[in-house]
Amino acid sequence: MDPLRAEARALQAEIAALRRACDDLPVPWKEASRLQLLFRDAQPSGSARWGSAEGLRAQVGRLESELSFLSALTGINIGSYCRKTEDLTSTDMAEKGIKKVVQKYRLSGNCHVVTFQLEFRVLEIQDKENLSSVVTDFNVIMEPTEFSELSEFVSRAEEKRDIFMFFRSLHYFVKWYEFRKRTFKHFKEKYPQVVRLPEGSGSRYMSICSTRRPGFALIVVWRIQIDEEGRVSPKLDLLTQVPQQALELDKNGVIEMAPLSFRSLLSVLGIEGAVESLIKLFCAERK
Repeated sequence: MDPLRAEARALQAEIAALRRACDDLPVPWKEASRLQLLFRDAQPSGSARWGSAEGLRAQVGRLESELSFLSALTGINIGSYCRKTEDLTSTDMAEKGIKKVVQKYRLSGNCHVVTFQLEFRVLEIQDKENLSSVVTDFNVIMEPTEFSELSEFVSRAEEKRDIFMFFRSLHYFVKWYEFRKRTFKHFKEKYPQVVRLPEGSGSRYMSICSTRRPGFALIVVWRIQIDEEGRVSPKLDLLTQVPQQALELDKNGVIEMAPLSFRSLLSVLGIEGAVESLIKLFCAERK
């Protein structure tokens, strides 16, 4: 019975974290009323219903099913979970009906290709009327990877001790990362003679090399930014690589204005349309 109880409680904790991550997702997710209804109706049963081994097994089965559903929805998978409780209640506090504990959590998992390990502490103080809780420590452990854009965000999340901002922003960062990867791969396969990905399939920038003029290239730099509030957005810039002699001959400043023109294209055509137009314009053969 005890192992089943422990497994059920661990699953409940994982589901609570994923449910909070889902609750923080913006409007398009919240429009799915069926999902919201599922979240409300799928609250874990009370311990009073865990009186038998069969009841525990049924509860574990329901929790595993819900956890699988939430993982598929958010892309966040919890691989391992551990919680330890430290009682800090003094004799005076106990006499006043006050209970003070620290919950120490450790969990590891992944969001698609990004793996993480979280360690955090929650201080809980309960009296006869109220229960208050606050995250007192929050640490994120990530292996050195290609996702250098995440390092500043992770430090900010640790400083704010905002666990749910971490999950929400990580979800959208991975969405944009996968979209960038697919987009660059598409253009590399469509224009193999002119498109280069210097950093490989997960490259943060794409080079467009002229087949008519050696030494001429355009570089599309695609960053994924996470602001102070955890909002994730793409930021694209254009760099030019041209010989000095060509710069001196460019009396109309076409090369200098190229980055600004590219931003205008982005606002009108979107990311894929702007990059496609850029490739066709830069690499079109003269008739």
